[in-house]
Amino acid sequence: MTDLKAYHYFEQSLGPFRNLSSLSNEEAETVTQQINHQGRNFASQRSTDYMTIRRALEQRAYEQFKAKGGTPTNRYPHYLTLGACEWLSSWYTEPDLVMILWEDLPAEVVSFTYGDLFPTMRYMDDKPYRKQIYTKDEILAVIQAYGWPQEWNRQGEQGPERYIEVQVWDERIIQPHQRIRY
Repeated sequence: MTDLKAYHYFEQSLGPFRNLSSLSNEEAETVTQQINHQGRNFASQRSTDYMTIRRALEQRAYEQFKAKGGTPTNRYPHYLTLGACEWLSSWYTEPDLVMILWEDLPAEVVSFTYGDLFPTMRYMDDKPYRKQIYTKDEILAVIQAYGWPQEWNRQGEQGPERYIEVQVWDERIIQPHQRIRY
């Protein structure tokens, strides 16, 4: 796999780049409860402390990225995958996706984790890519060393890594892909 494009999967009826982290704690809690109540997709399985954990992990990712020279303009990222990940389509009743080319991902506002941010930062094992945020240059070396999780772990049987996550820390990158809703 040499698919150096970023993919954002979403529910077609809601549109792309709807981000719980952009909401107040109260609003995010309300939306999370609605998702849990509907129970139709993967996100409905989230724990009650999901937003607390998410905000803490995003803060850690933000700090690590800044320490590596990143210049995020948001305090929270928008999430995509590096390379396609069909498994994520199964999260949605009516899935859709947005694709962003590698060259349209500015290195100063884009970070990566080898796996989803949650398990990457929380899973306890001896894999060297745990608890790490990578820059655009660094992730290429990680892929060279470990391959694409979308290939070697399609079913999730070999650990929590199912894809490489892209964190976009600037609204200007996603704006051309947002859809106006009436």
